[in-house]
Amino acid sequence: MKRRDFLKHSTLASSLFFVPNFVKAFENVTKNSLGHKKLVIIQLSGGNDGLNSIIPYTNDLYYKNRPQISIKQNNLIKATSELGFHKNLAPLKNLYDQGYLSIINNVGYPNPNRSHFRSTDIWHTASNSEEYLSSGWLGRFIEAYGKNSYSGIEIDDSLSLIMKGKSINGIATKNAKILYNNVRTPYFKKILQKQTNEHLSEHNLGYLYKTMIEANSSAKYIYDTSKTYQSKSNYPNNPFGKQLKTIAEFINSHLDTKVYYVSMGGFDTHAGQINRQKALLKTYSESLEIFVKDLQKNDTFKDTLILTFSEFGRRVKQNAAGGTDHGAANNVFIVGKNLNKKGFYNDAPNLSNLDKNGDLIHTVDFRSIYATILDKWLKVEDASILNKSYSKLHFI
Repeated sequence: MKRRDFLKHSTLASSLFFVPNFVKAFENVTKNSLGHKKLVIIQLSGGNDGLNSIIPYTNDLYYKNRPQISIKQNNLIKATSELGFHKNLAPLKNLYDQGYLSIINNVGYPNPNRSHFRSTDIWHTASNSEEYLSSGWLGRFIEAYGKNSYSGIEIDDSLSLIMKGKSINGIATKNAKILYNNVRTPYFKKILQKQTNEHLSEHNLGYLYKTMIEANSSAKYIYDTSKTYQSKSNYPNNPFGKQLKTIAEFINSHLDTKVYYVSMGGFDTHAGQINRQKALLKTYSESLEIFVKDLQKNDTFKDTLILTFSEFGRRVKQNAAGGTDHGAANNVFIVGKNLNKKGFYNDAPNLSNLDKNGDLIHTVDFRSIYATILDKWLKVEDASILNKSYSKLHFI
């Protein structure tokens, strides 16, 4: 049977065939090889406007470039003598006040790409702007140190590039019970019962059988373990809130998963930005604060680090449609209990020194953030994952 036909006829393809291409034997690898630290990656997809999230409210150039869409001083939450939070980031400001937030300004990479798809790929793979990689940095981490597909989980129906390794991938699921029930369907079992050594050695069928075997085992482990904890926290009734609730249940049930990834869309604000971003920031920050409190109740926050990024920022000057176009450098949020650098990690964006497109110039390479997390938090060899050595920061 051709792999293409097999996929076409399987109703399970969208959620189960994004699991790793490796055999059952890998499950016997020692599960304590990576310790108990957890990493949660949140992407604000579409390019969140960092200048209207963390506002340089004393900078005249900010207001000059954004006469209609700038956030006025009486409509923000001041944090320092220069910078303030969008009022709908009040829950994030609460984390800031508790010393749980580090804001890294001017994050980007050389020769920035302003395509959503390409820039997301660059952030997901930790590649150079002119380099094309087929594996994600978390996928390579899982492959090198996790050894099980459930070492990395994306809370979605399909797997993003960030979680894909060269031969081992993470798992994509929104609901552990549904994933488990899917692999117990008569169709799924019938396919597995018909496997032979000849099937396993054949390239296309071998790939599918091996991934189905691992999906079956991983789904059972994720479901059996995660059902031991059900969150009682009152998360917002929206997709992002539900995704973070699922991650909290996975972490608080002590699932042996090291890295989680979730994406929240809608941040491509070319028009009507004020109200649209306002709603999005409220959803993001309220859900995040409840997530942190959920972890705190179960004494797992101290072992969890949360990184929030967008694939790029927005142009400094507003456009004619009351929005902003694709930009370059942006801010990154790091949330954790024992941060070395609390509050603002570095200087505010320099609005008087822009690139030829009118975009912020990066001063921090995003891969230095990854390298720091890999080295200081996950305690692994960062250069082997990122394919190069990058300078380390001091936020953890």
